[in-house]
Amino acid sequence: MLFAGVDVGTQSLRVLLADEHGTVVARAGVPLTGRRTGDRHEQDPADWWAALGSAFRQVLRDVSPDQVAALAICATSGTFLLADRDGTPHTPALMYDDARAPADAGMQRTWALPKLLWLLRHGPAEVRSGLAAGRLVVRHCGDHLADRLTGELVATDWTSALKTGYDDGWAASEVPAAALPEVVRPGTLIGTVGPAGAAHTGLPVGVPVRAGLTDGCAAQVAAGALAAGSWNSVLGTTLVVKGVTTARLADPSGAVYSHRHPDGGWLPGGASNVGAAVVDDQFPGADRAALELKAVKHEPAGAVVYPLRGRGERFPFVRPEAEAFTLGEFASPADHYAGLLQGVAYVERLCYAHLRRLGADTTGSLALTGGATRSRYWSQLRADVLGRPALIPATPEPALGMAVVAAAGDGGLTATAAQMVRIADIVVPRPGDRFAEPFARFVDALADRGHVDAALAAYAKEPA
Repeated sequence: MLFAGVDVGTQSLRVLLADEHGTVVARAGVPLTGRRTGDRHEQDPADWWAALGSAFRQVLRDVSPDQVAALAICATSGTFLLADRDGTPHTPALMYDDARAPADAGMQRTWALPKLLWLLRHGPAEVRSGLAAGRLVVRHCGDHLADRLTGELVATDWTSALKTGYDDGWAASEVPAAALPEVVRPGTLIGTVGPAGAAHTGLPVGVPVRAGLTDGCAAQVAAGALAAGSWNSVLGTTLVVKGVTTARLADPSGAVYSHRHPDGGWLPGGASNVGAAVVDDQFPGADRAALELKAVKHEPAGAVVYPLRGRGERFPFVRPEAEAFTLGEFASPADHYAGLLQGVAYVERLCYAHLRRLGADTTGSLALTGGATRSRYWSQLRADVLGRPALIPATPEPALGMAVVAAAGDGGLTATAAQMVRIADIVVPRPGDRFAEPFARFVDALADRGHVDAALAAYAKEPA
């Protein structure tokens, strides 16, 4: 018996098959492309569908399709399109980081609801009238693919719906109720693969399709960070921090938001615009292994850097005007490289300080996932800066998280993850806090620029 997890990312769509013990038996990825114009970022939903069919046919080459017991889909949080009631798209997909809309309804401008309101007010006439009349409906990325697999409009899950305005019910807004989907718990059976979906993917007719999650929540499942007090840092293009609390965190700044835990409690977290992409930008094609060997001699680096890529920050503070800065000068490319890695780690440390100040328990396990974990050195550095051990899961992929969701179904997600998620390594921090002084300068520089308040700056510099 196998469970299929689908992860629709910005650059690729990935499908993974795993058994009930978490052993991966097949995986495949298909590239995706998008269009960026100024603040706008769009993808063609037809490309998702084509990629889904191709990826499934690749993983089923050497696996009997009859072994697939269920599937679930995750996608980038806040990505959506508008479709008619037959599931046909009438807009491109507005991506998670599309910033065409002003902040609205107390939400960040990249969230889905502000963009949905923008379409209602400024979109093409056909879109405005269709939304107003309820002829067009909101489909998150995972919803749309599930629609096409099953041949009918399916319910969405409550994590995907959060940024569209759902919080134990749809928030009052200009969006007509008829344009909004039904919302269910992740893992709920929302349909079965129909004839068209089967013909496209090679899956048998009747395979259960279960409600999914956002990609950040899926990564958290793949990390096994589902018990109260446990946390997961996902460092890829950007940095996403998510954890588990028994009570919902209230963050007046809007940097932290909370999904409902499928097993009860909350999954708070936030997403920074800082991440590994800035290293790719500044050291394209570099021999990373050679640079890391030299970076060890620059701990701490000769300068402190806030390695923001572009303009604007979302977490651990919300500042649309924030920009990268460097305090001091780097002595060499290796020193610069070390400073970038340390700067990302300083942002991560500040994220956890902000969460603790809001009342979060961060004393449980910490798992590191994302592409950056391919660097053992960077993982060690992050453990050192954070001052705590870090777990490295064996299969740190959101697609595995979705296979866990497919396996859990209506049952306990935490217990199912405990059976399927394996830990490959534990990174223990080296003694001492040699990064305390540069971290303090980093936080003070943020406070001087008005990005964090003096109280948070003082709190963050205290021992955890």
